[in-house]
Amino acid sequence: MPETKKLFIKTYGCQMNVYDSERMTEVLGASGYVATDTPDDADMILLNTCHIREKAAEKVYSELGRMKGLKATRPDLKIGVTGCVAQAEGAEIMRRQPLVDLVVGPQSYHRLPELEARARGGAKALDTEFPEEDKFEHLAARPKARRAPSAFLTVQEGCDKFCAFCVVPYTRGAEVSRPADRVLDEARELVDRGVREITLLGQNVNAYHGVGPDGREWGLARLIRELAGIDGLARLRFTTSHPNDMDDDLIAAHGDCPKLMPYLHLPVQSGSDRILKAMNRRHTADSYVALVDRLRAARPDLLLSGDFIVGFPGETEADFADTLALVRRVGYGQAYSFKYSTRPGTPAADRPQIDPDLASERLARLQALLTEQQRAAQDAMVGRETTVLFEKAGRLPGQLVGKSEHLHAVHADAPGSLIGQVVPVRIVESAPNSLRGQVLPDEAGARPIVSPA
Repeated sequence: MPETKKLFIKTYGCQMNVYDSERMTEVLGASGYVATDTPDDADMILLNTCHIREKAAEKVYSELGRMKGLKATRPDLKIGVTGCVAQAEGAEIMRRQPLVDLVVGPQSYHRLPELEARARGGAKALDTEFPEEDKFEHLAARPKARRAPSAFLTVQEGCDKFCAFCVVPYTRGAEVSRPADRVLDEARELVDRGVREITLLGQNVNAYHGVGPDGREWGLARLIRELAGIDGLARLRFTTSHPNDMDDDLIAAHGDCPKLMPYLHLPVQSGSDRILKAMNRRHTADSYVALVDRLRAARPDLLLSGDFIVGFPGETEADFADTLALVRRVGYGQAYSFKYSTRPGTPAADRPQIDPDLASERLARLQALLTEQQRAAQDAMVGRETTVLFEKAGRLPGQLVGKSEHLHAVHADAPGSLIGQVVPVRIVESAPNSLRGQVLPDEAGARPIVSPA
């Protein structure tokens, strides 16, 4: 039996990195590692990095610099960098920060045990290849321990869209979809461990085209319908989507699959057709709005989330006004907005940049409008009944916290026995970033009505 060692992983960026960190923890469990919440007593520290935002690599180098003291006092401590910065920077990380023992790209984390053994033996370990084998095939089965009621499940990786601002095709590679039977098996294992809600992940998840058990190619809608048949699974979500891959079957699934929650993250990036063309998005503002109209016709209570980039090279005030106009036409319950930042190696990085102060001013105006819409969506929930999947204890005694159907954070006074249950709740108050609810009693008023999981 391997010696027990402690592993600390710091995760940056998207939900897929969260999923990857979970799988890295599991695969290193075979080498004797158990997770710890602090780097101070860890035998190995992994930084699971994201390369999407500005100066991502420099932030990683800064974090590594802060670890020099730990490494000096504990020479046996192993430090690794994984994820998209690892993929993009490769050996440069080890050159700039000699304290790093291993660098592993996002397609190679199934090789962590052998890389860890190499590092433990005193050699530097580097793997940023795009291996031919499917990493998921080589990962150990998930442990059977109970886990949180919500889980991420990667079904697709990579992207073929090549948006002018994005590094994902270069760090995650081409679009690859996992076979449907392996996704279904992993979902069943998660449900057996107490998971009640699964969010399907992909850099472009609605481009999913995995091979089904029947030998035919399945789209995301087919996969969702099959997952919905798993006993004990109460809810399904998926993220992140591209408008051009939202096909008729997936639109229909929003209306005819009750377990698919009425929340959709559908990035648009800009409301200006001129800027969308410069971004290589291959859709227009009108086609995006028409798609939203079709989705809302299928699921009238759908809450929409989006992504926006402000200050893209060449953006004029008229272009920005088009973005504000699109936001007002669509109405978002949640959104993520960013000032454009150059990513080395992408087409937009070499274009003339607009004044950063102007971009900041535009971002503030956009965020004010989006915040207004988000608050309106939350305020509209007051007095309504919804269902909440309670996930954990709240900050106050006797309080639980969970997610509504629309992904709102909801807290309510409720017994701990309701953790992991989907419970009818009446919303009584809207706070800036959450809702307060009251668990509904049954007809006799004796106990909460708990929907079957």
